[in-house]
Amino acid sequence: MTSTRQDAWSGDEDLLLAEVVLRHIREGGTQLGAFEEVGRTLSRTAAACGFRWNSYVRKQYKSGIELAKKQRKELKKQNNGEQLQQNQPEPETIELTNSQSTELQLRDIIRFLEEYEKTENKFDNVVKENKSLNTEVTKLQDQVKDLKAQNKTLENNIQLIEEDYKALIEIMERARKMVVLQEDERSKKVKFQMDRNGNLERVEK
Repeated sequence: MTSTRQDAWSGDEDLLLAEVVLRHIREGGTQLGAFEEVGRTLSRTAAACGFRWNSYVRKQYKSGIELAKKQRKELKKQNNGEQLQQNQPEPETIELTNSQSTELQLRDIIRFLEEYEKTENKFDNVVKENKSLNTEVTKLQDQVKDLKAQNKTLENNIQLIEEDYKALIEIMERARKMVVLQEDERSKKVKFQMDRNGNLERVEK
């Protein structure tokens, strides 16, 4: 099942609508029948087709409508003549009076407005959802900025810690070297001498 279209009318669609309506007028059909035929072809509702015809297209084809009505009368006379010759009853043709046509137009307009209201409600919901998503995106962007700032701070802290660690290693290395030197100095100062009992004892200067 195809979805009902809500987009704007193109020039080709207006031309198709005019051709079908004029054909229905010539053949003694009803405008509603024409609107339903066009609606099936264009995946639009009959109400939308009727509203488009009455609000715009009909004004562009005033002479065509008059010609189609004349052709319908001539066709009707021909059919009546043939039916009288064959003694057959004239097939009933449906013609709309002004009041019926007005009622049809009003009904089509009401249907169109109801459908438009549904579409408008859907559009409002989409707008609200879009605003909500934009707000959420803005929050996420702010969070990303904060995280980047925190990351930059951590990188700076890590760099300082690494520098302090290197300085501490250098200090420890210098202290180790000083201890080794001190031990060497001490070892150089140590001397041994013989005690009274003939044993060696350590003598430091």
